[in-house]
Amino acid sequence: MLRLLLAFSWPELRHHPWRNAAAVLAVMLGVALAFAVQLINASALGEFSSAMRSINGEPDVELRAVQGGFDEALYGKVGTDRAVAVASPVLEVQTFAAGEAKQRVALRVLGIDALSVTSIAPGLMPTPASGSDRFELFAPGAVYLNASARQQLGSGTIELQAGMSMKRVRVAGAVAAGGGPLAVMDIGAAQELFGRIGELTRIDVRLQPGVQREDFIRSLALPANVQAAQPGDAAARVGELSRAYRVNLTVLALVALFTGAFLVFSVLALAVARRAPQFALLGVLGLTARQRRQLVLAESLLLGAFGSVLGIALGTGLAALALRVLGGDLGGGYFPGVAPQLQFSAVAAFVYGSLGMAAAAAGGWWPARAAARLPLAQTLKGLGTASTHTPRRAWSLLLVAAAAAFAFMPPVAGLPLAAYLSIGLLLVGGITALPSAVGLLYDRVAPRVAHRALPLLAVERARRVRESAAIAVSGVVAALSLAVALTVMVASFRESMIRWLDVLLPADLYARTAVSAGAAEAVFFTPAFLEGVKQVPGVERVQVQRMRSLQLAAERPAVTLLVREVGKADETLPMVESTRSSAAASGVPVWVSEAVVDLYGAKVGEPLHALERAFGGAKFVVAGIWRDYVRQTGAIVIDRADYVKLTGDARANELHLWLTPGADASDVQQRIRALAPDVPGLEFASASQLRAVSLRIFDRSFAVTYWLQAVAIGIGLFGVAASFSAQVLARRKEFGLLAHLGLTRRQVLAVVAGEGAAWTVIGSAAGLVLGLAVSVVLVHVVNPQSFHWTMDMQVPWVRLTLLCVAVVAAGTFTAWVAGRAAASRDAVLAVKEDW
Repeated sequence: MLRLLLAFSWPELRHHPWRNAAAVLAVMLGVALAFAVQLINASALGEFSSAMRSINGEPDVELRAVQGGFDEALYGKVGTDRAVAVASPVLEVQTFAAGEAKQRVALRVLGIDALSVTSIAPGLMPTPASGSDRFELFAPGAVYLNASARQQLGSGTIELQAGMSMKRVRVAGAVAAGGGPLAVMDIGAAQELFGRIGELTRIDVRLQPGVQREDFIRSLALPANVQAAQPGDAAARVGELSRAYRVNLTVLALVALFTGAFLVFSVLALAVARRAPQFALLGVLGLTARQRRQLVLAESLLLGAFGSVLGIALGTGLAALALRVLGGDLGGGYFPGVAPQLQFSAVAAFVYGSLGMAAAAAGGWWPARAAARLPLAQTLKGLGTASTHTPRRAWSLLLVAAAAAFAFMPPVAGLPLAAYLSIGLLLVGGITALPSAVGLLYDRVAPRVAHRALPLLAVERARRVRESAAIAVSGVVAALSLAVALTVMVASFRESMIRWLDVLLPADLYARTAVSAGAAEAVFFTPAFLEGVKQVPGVERVQVQRMRSLQLAAERPAVTLLVREVGKADETLPMVESTRSSAAASGVPVWVSEAVVDLYGAKVGEPLHALERAFGGAKFVVAGIWRDYVRQTGAIVIDRADYVKLTGDARANELHLWLTPGADASDVQQRIRALAPDVPGLEFASASQLRAVSLRIFDRSFAVTYWLQAVAIGIGLFGVAASFSAQVLARRKEFGLLAHLGLTRRQVLAVVAGEGAAWTVIGSAAGLVLGLAVSVVLVHVVNPQSFHWTMDMQVPWVRLTLLCVAVVAAGTFTAWVAGRAAASRDAVLAVKEDW
């Protein structure tokens, strides 16, 4: 087989480098992008997990608050339990700090007990600066910073934000824990500094040998607002949160690989057709049908191997560049503060390299079968060619029906795997139906051009060799259909997001001091400040919003609780479903996002038991479901009056301000800042500014999709050009005969361009129809199952029409360029071969 590859296949690859390069390029891009996404995420998640281990240590059990904190009396109970070897109390606070440069830095502060933390989390043990007293560990104003915090804040005096005041502390040393900016201080000092006396957020427990974790937790009879977690839950939550994002990016990256499979199919199908006499001669000389099939498959694997090796190298480079520029976030913000180093995985390289070769082998399967089924005698006599067996129409219909069935299947392990399979079946089913579509269209067009010679030649060529036409445009159909689907999905998402912003941004001016629910516990507006804002000249009306982080399940990421004045929910929230009956009779009404429905089984009109533990057993009922495009892990809205009644917490994190007519927004901002002159980071923005920033972030996030669409379509058109080039060489006699019959060089080129137009018209139509079908799956299945939100279908007809016209024009032009050789003197002289 190796000798045949060197003597028979290698000259073919060498004589047509550009045609084979198109397939190699598609495989390379698909492998590179998918492998880069894998390396980036694995490196970031590994670095994040390492940082979590250094911060959380290695306890057997973690006792965590569902929201806020819990009474430290639980620590006394746990610490004296006979089953406990060591118990380490922790107060964790997310806040902001300012160093000597007065730059606001998000900082994680851990209050720890230096006497017990060493046994469980040695990375948190403070190391005092040289010359310091050892009792400095317990000093009220002393903090110890990790490397990331020291780099951003310095090593002198810093300020920590607690509510609406800045507390000055001094850096007394360092801690070894990695990850983002982190400060460690004595737990009593932290409780006093942040006004949380007698409160803890976590207890790390090391059990005595032989004690079962489940038995210990059961014996504690934990309060409603405390839950037990495993040490690895934090990393698992982040891994689960980023998984859907990573998988969708990987699938998007495989668009080029999918196109590459069809290009390999196109290239090898044409190569088999062109070398049919040579394959027949090899068959007569003793090469069996099985060996001919293996030879073509070996050629496809060779193309796949080239593309995969180059793809692994390119993917490694892309991953290293992305980690340096993006810091491992992949644009999704899942690993804040983590600056990972590239962690190359030979196993992942082998898997993705094998995937590229498998795609190439799949593309080469049908051409390999055609080579095996050659009628040897007829082919040698010029009476037969390579078999162009066309799948029956029933197979296409069966594939499409199977795709529809898979589209209705639920997610697998939280991922829309069945939906992705549905998309693949749709594309394969649609492309296998191309020969039937060519016949269906041009059988009706042919009579209309029967009296016009040049269009008749182009149309009849498409009719008579419909299998070759389908092969040539299959790559374009695959690329265009996915481009259409992504265009519709992005347009639908963008339009739905604009409507969502219109509902959620009714005020004139917005102000906030905390950018996340985690920081909202330590950074907030006091009730006195809120009353002062209401008296500011130019302010007509004020609404406030409070954010809190709820750990409703230890194995899931936290849910955000939004406290605001709800009023008429259909007007103040982007509702999806609501109840008409009064919910107050059966519990406190809450409005949940679609993610809470998927993750916690919430239903309109029914109790929300998952929320009861966070509020000491209070009863809640779901009054409606709303759409949220920000918090993928879920959000729950509760009316401010109900929340204050339950908790007594009247603080806020955001201000929504309606200004009096004629009021100057900048003047209002200055007056509000004057109420809290010592608080940095008070951010103001108008509704139009927030809308513009949101849409700019959206467009930047999806910019890669447009690039991938262009690359995929470009590769597909290159495949069309390669196909026409090969066919032109094979049809020199035909074009020479046309020249002898009186057709000029210009007319021959017009025939070739007409064939290109005829082929790409049917390819564009098929790509448009398939793309719209795939977009339905993306919009109504993939997005809800991946990110737990829905959107309204929006088809940008003008943009899609221009895209299809551009593909037809480009296909016609590439056919014309490829056909220029058809009008050369060699084509005329080629007729002599039959004399």
